[in-house]
Amino acid sequence: MNNQFLHTVPMKGKSVTSATTLHHKSSLAVFGAVTFATSWGFWLIAIVLGGSVKNSASVIPYVLGGFGPVFGAIAVRVRRSRLGEPAPARTVRLRLSGRLFWVLPLLVMASATVLTAALLADRLGGPALSFAEGRSLMSDAGGPVPFFVGMLVAGPLSEEPGWRGTAYPRLRASFGRFQAGLLLGVVWAIWHLPLFFVSGTLQAKFGLISWNGPLFVLSVIPMALLTGYAYERAGVAASMAVHFGVNATIALLDVKAPLMLACIVAVQAIVAITLLARQSDRQADLPVHADPHLHRVVTGSTETL
Repeated sequence: MNNQFLHTVPMKGKSVTSATTLHHKSSLAVFGAVTFATSWGFWLIAIVLGGSVKNSASVIPYVLGGFGPVFGAIAVRVRRSRLGEPAPARTVRLRLSGRLFWVLPLLVMASATVLTAALLADRLGGPALSFAEGRSLMSDAGGPVPFFVGMLVAGPLSEEPGWRGTAYPRLRASFGRFQAGLLLGVVWAIWHLPLFFVSGTLQAKFGLISWNGPLFVLSVIPMALLTGYAYERAGVAASMAVHFGVNATIALLDVKAPLMLACIVAVQAIVAITLLARQSDRQADLPVHADPHLHRVVTGSTETL
């Protein structure tokens, strides 16, 4: 084919790419504003009401606050529908496919990171591994089914559609996997801070001014890397599996010793960095900020939509 009939429209392509990036940034701003406003607003109500979230009226705003990321995700989807914006190129849609076979291995991997860290802490002189408190916690919840349903709702279901299903793919439009996960991890850690002042929460038991407080905040970052990796493997279902596996195992092992928390941070950081280093970028022929659906080949020319 004669080269004179093959041409690109760089300025037009640059404009489209810039517009797409601006759409993602504005969507992230909407997501962040709605998520933090609803979560922190409800948690502030819980703090003012006082009493433990386990047996007082503060449980309602506490639970609603946990769904802040879902409210943020809904706001972004409503905005996207109204403006007719496409989904980000890095979005992994939730559908029945071979990808879902990753969910169970990722769940096991997530639980194994906590168990391995607990065993390591035991060998280093920390508390002995025990499920006694976990069995008691399960009994207090009314049995295994209510316990695991509660663990699924409080965290995985109430957060992952927002953090990974909405924010993460938009961050990936401008950043690599590690950078996107790290940035989202910092924001996610900050989001948890009011829980240190809500009576009855795990964070309140740890206390912000203690060894456990900063360690918990730090632990959110490798968790963000692991759930980001899972999302790219199999979407929100996989990130929920990782979130659930970590939370449930921590609860069953009654993790509260600083050494054990430090080991969890270390083990999960090593696993996350290893997995991210081994995973190749999909659509590696395009820049991370490019939407592959914006490019098509037409007869006689290459056109940028």
